[in-house]
Amino acid sequence: MSSIPGAEAYGVDLDVPEADRERALAVRPGDVDPADELTFARNVFVPLTTACRYTCTYCTYYDVPGEATLVSPEDVRETCRTGAQAGCTEALFTFGDDPDDRYTEVHDQLAEWGHDSIHDYLRRVCEIALDEGLLPHANPGDQTREQMALVADVNASMGVMLETTADVQAHGGPRAKTPGQRLHTIRTAGELGVPFTTGILVGIGETWDDRAESLLSIRELHERYGHVQEVIVQPVSPNERWRGDPPSEATMRRTVAMARAVLPEEVAVQVPPNLADARALLDCGVEDLGGVSPVTDDYINPDYAWPALRELEAIAEHGGVPLRERLPVYERFLPEDGVENEWVSERIGRALAADDDAGRRYRAVLDG
Repeated sequence: MSSIPGAEAYGVDLDVPEADRERALAVRPGDVDPADELTFARNVFVPLTTACRYTCTYCTYYDVPGEATLVSPEDVRETCRTGAQAGCTEALFTFGDDPDDRYTEVHDQLAEWGHDSIHDYLRRVCEIALDEGLLPHANPGDQTREQMALVADVNASMGVMLETTADVQAHGGPRAKTPGQRLHTIRTAGELGVPFTTGILVGIGETWDDRAESLLSIRELHERYGHVQEVIVQPVSPNERWRGDPPSEATMRRTVAMARAVLPEEVAVQVPPNLADARALLDCGVEDLGGVSPVTDDYINPDYAWPALRELEAIAEHGGVPLRERLPVYERFLPEDGVENEWVSERIGRALAADDDAGRRYRAVLDG
């Protein structure tokens, strides 16, 4: 069994060969090629609740019990409608891990709205997003198989950040985040055939060896199931709860290059342009700039505003490559004939193929 903390408890068996680890650690920016193009998704960001069972010391997203609230179905619909009118294709839904497990007010509000769990409510808002012309991409933290199965068919893709396979102090406390549970969620997505986004955080106390192990663990799970569409390399950023220094440019360049060298070619390497200097990382193998919203804030990193589309174009121009918009589900997962396959549910397939404004908007993105 793996030596990764929590892996055995969640039945995650990973083998990271020492030779692969050494090869990953030897990678430098000059060992990889820059991408031929940069991609991004146009989205709305809907944080369903800021409640979370964890209290990671670098995170400004969560609010303590008594302060966290739920976004109402009416507000979700209004945000999605505004996003669709602005040309968005993705509704990014987030919330902290198992918020109705720890927060009485959240649980009571869900019950008042007729939902017995946050995932039951997530399914409802995903349906609202589809009705309003956006493809849902949910990132609800760790999930059991039952939780993910409840919402998988109304999501074009889903995600969770692995962050690190290391046992770092930043995850510490009575409700510490467990790498094994994160890996279990990523594996579950593969078993259920969900196109998936994951990633690592850089600068939360992990070592270079930990970074290599994290990327190699993601690679092994992808090689089993073929479901990982992109891996985010995200620097930790100073905020009101985290006063540590962000990783240096040299550290980010080496980490991005390691990710590009370690991961299979079909898995995109993403950096968030509001948190990292993308221009300085383009020659290290960056292919994607993530979801960027013209209408909502980055609620996970509120001190760091999304760049405008013109800024993304300037990044691409700096690298001498074209910028292309994409959907929240990568093209290689889409059905070639019909409206569904092992990756795309009938509900999502019908939305993509519909002869309405939303369907035409999705196809316009695919046609470039």
